Amino acid sequence: MPLEQSEAFILRTFHVGEQDKIVVFFAKNKGIVKGIAKGARKFGNRFGSGLEPLSHVTLHYYEKEHKDLVVLNNCDLIESNFDLHRDVDRAFILSYFSELIEEFFPTREKDDILFRLLESTLKAMNAGGDLDLLGAYFEVWILKINGFLPSFKKCRKCQKEIMDSAWLSSKKEGVYCTSCAFHKKEEIQQKMNEFLQWVKKNPPPKDKDLPMKREKLKAVRKILQGIIVYHMEREPKSLRFLNLNNSG
Repeated sequence: MPLEQSEAFILRTFHVGEQDKIVVFFAKNKGIVKGIAKGARKFGNRFGSGLEPLSHVTLHYYEKEHKDLVVLNNCDLIESNFDLHRDVDRAFILSYFSELIEEFFPTREKDDILFRLLESTLKAMNAGGDLDLLGAYFEVWILKINGFLPSFKKCRKCQKEIMDSAWLSSKKEGVYCTSCAFHKKEEIQQKMNEFLQWVKKNPPPKDKDLPMKREKLKAVRKILQGIIVYHMEREPKSLRFLNLNNSG
């Protein structure tokens, strides 16, 4: 078996056996992959701190034909992102990002846009970027990459351009204007379109400046998270903890 390698982000790990770990990682050249790191729980193991969640690493591994798990041989740390986990708010949002990636993207499917998104968002977070803003930014792109981000520009029924507020459809695939809306449960204001345009034009921000007021940003995130929950058919576990922590 030839030794392969890939730049990757560690999404999560869990214990197996007495000394080993199963590692779920997002490889730049292969997408989501699962592997076994033998002896990773031993003191002084060869993996060091490289298998911590969202560590940016170069992984070296063997892959057997017809086997679901690759066998990790070693890893070289590029960026640990360990300091982000010292803050509980950042730790929760990192878990949220990992859960969304693993939930929405199939295994062994390369996605350069997603890899760059995660890398740039983590850099912005390390630089002190606002967590609410980075969370909303990431949510927009997760939905957009998967084709789940609806258009908020035109009414689905009459096709007129939305100039003020509108109402999200029950299946989260678009909006209806005030005249055409049958169920007026989730109001979408013009700030949503403005924010989406801002996201398309800007990289993940590394400062605390917000493109809108905090309460408007939270309203945007509530809509985005509702769409995510609808397509997952459940609330992400990490989002539940994130919201509980923010409410406290």
